Amino acid sequence: MKLLILFLSVTIGFSLALFISIGFSNYLLEKYNSDVISYLAFIPFVIVISILVYKIGSWTKLNPGVSKPIVESSFSLSLVPGKYILPAKKGWWNWGMAPIYDETGKLHIFNSSIPYKGEHGMDYWQSKSIINHYVADSVEGPYELVGTAFSSNQQTYHNPQISKVGDTYVLVYLWKSIDPNSLQSIGMATSKSLNGPWKENPNNPIIRPIPGTANAAHASNPTFIIDREGKFRIYYKSISEESTFREISVAIADNIEGPYVTHHNNPVISFKEVGRDIEDPYAFFYKDTYYMILEDRLDVASVFNGKPSKEPKPGGNRPGLLFQSRDGMQWQHPEYGYNTDAHYFGKELSRSERPHILWKDGKPEYLFLANHGSKEAGFYLKIGDWE
Repeated sequence: MKLLILFLSVTIGFSLALFISIGFSNYLLEKYNSDVISYLAFIPFVIVISILVYKIGSWTKLNPGVSKPIVESSFSLSLVPGKYILPAKKGWWNWGMAPIYDETGKLHIFNSSIPYKGEHGMDYWQSKSIINHYVADSVEGPYELVGTAFSSNQQTYHNPQISKVGDTYVLVYLWKSIDPNSLQSIGMATSKSLNGPWKENPNNPIIRPIPGTANAAHASNPTFIIDREGKFRIYYKSISEESTFREISVAIADNIEGPYVTHHNNPVISFKEVGRDIEDPYAFFYKDTYYMILEDRLDVASVFNGKPSKEPKPGGNRPGLLFQSRDGMQWQHPEYGYNTDAHYFGKELSRSERPHILWKDGKPEYLFLANHGSKEAGFYLKIGDWE
């Protein structure tokens, strides 16, 4: 039905624009007896067609109404359940895991840790979250808490992601002042060693809400990559003015430290027009292809599958999505990227979010997911033979 409406809209718009332009052209030709002047009548035609092309592009860009149902990706099919790791100490909540190997093969994990608000709950994350640093000899553990990498009485550090560029480690994270009126932004720190010292970017927050942009109200949950051209990209969750729907935007820089310039075509992934959203991006560039794993926060999949759920429960209560792209700007039809905790461990369904990949020798080895229904930070899944 939506394809029929699109076809009829284009046909009627084209015909009407052509009819008006031809009539106006004949009028000008009769009045001024000049072919040159009569050609001016086709300017509105060109304008109307340009608008139609733009609207069609916008309407069909990742629009579930003109897409096929979602299938499970080979990436998701390769995943093998591991176990839950990193239980929090009493009175604290551990959330998410950003893993990386050092030069000796030791595993390091950076994660958010939040003091309970009252007896339970992570509601202090916007004002008191810190980033802790753990090490282990293998993914199975045991894990040793090395210390706190980032904490402050003036701002919160949350949802880190770790990468390495040459001999430099790059940590990006959600950065927010404790001022209740402040907006979520993105910070960065770099170090020559995973054990620090870490140098916070002097321009923090390096990506912040800017009026009139896709991230006018919000910029958070960053993921950092090096693109095909050797530039540096940060994909992140964004929210525009007078909206509550999460979208995905990108900022690009020539240098690690920035400045990071928001892309003119932001957001690059959005389902706001169908009343759905996604969040928690993890982007990577692998075998000359851009990938992004996302939490399906408001059941985008149900719209793609032609059976939109009514009032979906927000959060990672359903399988995540995996997108592919040739340029990292135009993203293809998604596939399922991972399943739920209930699927992997046979437990009661709870939110699984914040996907991160642990890389070894340039290949993805494990997928880590934060989990809301456990006393641990989350769990890991072994990535099998995925090509």
